[in-house]
Amino acid sequence: MESARIIAVLARMLRDVGQAEELAQDALVLALERWPQTGVPDQPAAWLTTVAKNRALDVLRHRQLHHAKEAAISYEIDSQLQDAAPDLETAVADALENDIGDDLLRLVFVACHPVLPTDGRVALTLRLLGGLSTDEIARAFLVPEKTVAQRIVRAKRTLSEARVPFEAPRAHELGERLASVLQVIYLIYNEGYSASAGADWMRPALCEEALRLGRILAGLQPHEPEVHGLVALMEIQSSRARARLGPKGEPILLLEQDRSRWDQLLIRRGLAALARAEQLALSPADAPGAGGLQGLGPYALQAAIAACHARARRAEETDWQRIAALYEALAQRLPSPIVELNRAVALSMAYGPQAGLEVVDGLLEAPALKHYHLLPSVRGDLLARLERHDEARGEFERAAALTHNERERQLLLARAQSSPLS
Repeated sequence: MESARIIAVLARMLRDVGQAEELAQDALVLALERWPQTGVPDQPAAWLTTVAKNRALDVLRHRQLHHAKEAAISYEIDSQLQDAAPDLETAVADALENDIGDDLLRLVFVACHPVLPTDGRVALTLRLLGGLSTDEIARAFLVPEKTVAQRIVRAKRTLSEARVPFEAPRAHELGERLASVLQVIYLIYNEGYSASAGADWMRPALCEEALRLGRILAGLQPHEPEVHGLVALMEIQSSRARARLGPKGEPILLLEQDRSRWDQLLIRRGLAALARAEQLALSPADAPGAGGLQGLGPYALQAAIAACHARARRAEETDWQRIAALYEALAQRLPSPIVELNRAVALSMAYGPQAGLEVVDGLLEAPALKHYHLLPSVRGDLLARLERHDEARGEFERAAALTHNERERQLLLARAQSSPLS
C-alpha cells in the first residue's frame, strides 16, 4: 500500500524511476527484517519513507563523486540532508512533509511520458503506482505476462536513457498525455473494484487511490469532459462498495444489492461530475436537456450507464433501454469485445435473454475473450434465463475454471450447483 508513495518521493529526489523502485523495495525488505524484533512503528509509513529517503541520499552522495558540477550537487544534497531527521523516531513529521498527492500525480505523468509507447506507459504506471504484479496487469490487458514484463523493463530503460524530468507537464503538454493518464487511473480503479486475483473480490485501497488521483486531475484539467466523466464513473461505482460484499466477504451482484446501503453522497458527487462532463461535451448544435450522446466520450458514457443504476431506487426500475442505447454509443466510440459483452447483458435485460445470447454467441471466437471468464459467465446466465439449465451449468463451471479470483470462483460454482437438473 505504501510502495507507490515511497517510489514517488524517491523519484522526485533521484529523477530515476527504476532506481526509486529498487530503493523502495530495499526499505520494505528492511522492515520485514526488523519489525518482527522491534515491533511495527506507530507510523510505519513515515518509517519506510525515512529509510528510503536516507538511502536515496546515499545515492546522491555517490553521484557527487562522479559529477562535474560538484558545488551544485553538494548544495542539492545539503538541502536534502536538512530535510532528513537524525533518527527514525524523530523523522515522522519530515517523512510526511511532502505533498504526497503531487508526488504521485507527477509519477503518473512521468510514467505516461510521450517518449514511451502507450502500452508501456500504462503497464509501468500500474506497476509503480498501483503496485500490481505483472500477472495482474496481464489479466487487465488480456495479454501474456511475459509481454507485460518486457513492456515494464523497456519503459524504465527508456525513461532513464531519455533523462525524463520528474515533473508535471506544462499546460500545453497536458493534452497529449491525458488519454494515457486517464487509462491508467481507469485500470487501477477496475483492479480495485473487481480484483483479478486473490482471496478478496475488491481491493478498496486501489479504488480510493484511483479516485483521489482522478479528483486531483479534475482540478488540474477542469475543462476536460472526459476527466469529469471518469471521476463521475468512479464516484458512482464506489457508492456501491458497502453493498457489494456479504457478511463473510462474499460477492453480492448488482441486481441483488440492498440499495439503501449505497452511499448517497458519492452518488451526488458522481452525478454532479457527470453533469459537468455533459455540459463541457455539449456542442453548440445540441439543445440543452436533449439527452444527446454525440459529444460524450467513453468514460462519460460509462458514467451515464452507472447513473442509470444509481437513479433507480429498485432494481426493477432500472431503465435498461436507456442503458442499451448508451452501450450502443459506447461500442461506436470504443469498439471492443468486452463492450459488446456488456451490451449483450443490457440487451437481454431490455429485450429478453435471446437478444443478448445472439450477441454473446457472436463473440465466442473473439481471440481477446478466449480466456476471459465473464464470457461463459454471461452466457451461462442467459442460458439459465432461457431454462437451458444443462448448458448453463457447463458455462458456469467453465467460467469458474477461468477466473483467478477465489470469491468469484465460489460464486460461479454455487450458480452451477444451483442449476436444476434436466
